[in-house]
Amino acid sequence: MAALAGCRCMLRARGPVLTFCRYKYKKKWAATMPKISCTKMALQNFDMNYSVQFGDQWPSIRIALLCEMKYGALVNNFGETEKVMQELELLNAEDFIYESHKKIQNSEPGESVGSQAERTSAELLGAPGRQVAVERSSGGETPCQEQTFDPNLSHNFSNIKCYTFPKGDICRFPPARPDITGILSYYLMDAASVMPVLALGVRPGDIVLDMCAAPGGKTLALLQTQMCCYLAANDVSISRTSRLQRVLHSYIPENYSDSESVRITSWDGRRIGEVESSRYDKVLVDVPCTTDRHSLMEEDNNIFHKLRTKERQMLPLLQVELLVSGIRSVKPGGSVVYSTCSLSQLQNESVVERAAELAATDHGVHVVLEDLSHFRKLYCNTFHFHSTSRVGEFILPHLTANFGPMYFCKLRRIK
Repeated sequence: MAALAGCRCMLRARGPVLTFCRYKYKKKWAATMPKISCTKMALQNFDMNYSVQFGDQWPSIRIALLCEMKYGALVNNFGETEKVMQELELLNAEDFIYESHKKIQNSEPGESVGSQAERTSAELLGAPGRQVAVERSSGGETPCQEQTFDPNLSHNFSNIKCYTFPKGDICRFPPARPDITGILSYYLMDAASVMPVLALGVRPGDIVLDMCAAPGGKTLALLQTQMCCYLAANDVSISRTSRLQRVLHSYIPENYSDSESVRITSWDGRRIGEVESSRYDKVLVDVPCTTDRHSLMEEDNNIFHKLRTKERQMLPLLQVELLVSGIRSVKPGGSVVYSTCSLSQLQNESVVERAAELAATDHGVHVVLEDLSHFRKLYCNTFHFHSTSRVGEFILPHLTANFGPMYFCKLRRIK
């Protein structure tokens, strides 16, 4: 009888016939498993959209996105700064911000580095029913001013120190070590993520809001300026703000991170503009996006999962609402920097233009676009910039400088 285990008795016209079961279980249909991985879904989506958006540039961007990203080491000014800088320089890394701002000090006062076209929100929008297009240079009735190097500008960023390896160098930084006080010496991050903080231009005594702060790299960079009179770091997710707190406690002295000058909240950023209208001097709106590099490399928490399709489709609307809130929360004369780590035009230029329209028509708040094209000249030795970005600046991944993607745009509230 044991020999008959796993057998099945089948009746035929001529009598019973014994046949062996080849399978001990029934095959399961792949109803619960994706037919295609999230990363492959992301790549298909990018190939379809970005090949049109970037044309001949897309193949090189694609290769860079699929390769390992380069990192920068943001030096912790609350630790043993000089010692850390010496160690990083022995690795053949250099502080790209310091090296870039040598250009300011060595340039003649009044040297032109590009054109600055400031447009009101009405000019950002164009005539009703027309496609929005913001150009860098003047044309027709739009006045144009020359952007010049200001030798006094360098003090704004001199406190932020971020080390990178030269173009083409794919060396890695070793993990940061704690000093004798237990504070970590530097924070490893995409060096392109420092650019929105530099663009914000924090000055001594500023009241600053980081609206979507987690995981904490840009918040930490803001604190490294040591110019914020008050910094509000917010993120709607409680779990993400918990991670933000852990980052700050690892890099900032306890008496500083727990002081009244730093506040961590878990509010819906879309409501901050209403609750704290016209409160801040500077606002950073680093919005949730498709996080293109992560979407191509990681299955976990991937925005291209089939269960997150609606969330992904609604991203531009969320981004517009967050930016409008940021514009409302800044004081007249204050600045807002909008940034993403996505290549999508719908999440970048289109969001800025739509938010400017809604802020003006729905809330009577008008903004002008501040030209940041001089950043291309300053940091061209470190990053690969997109040369034809319509609004704001764009750092594109490139094999020789595999940072980004990072889009950032600066708006100034005029009333």
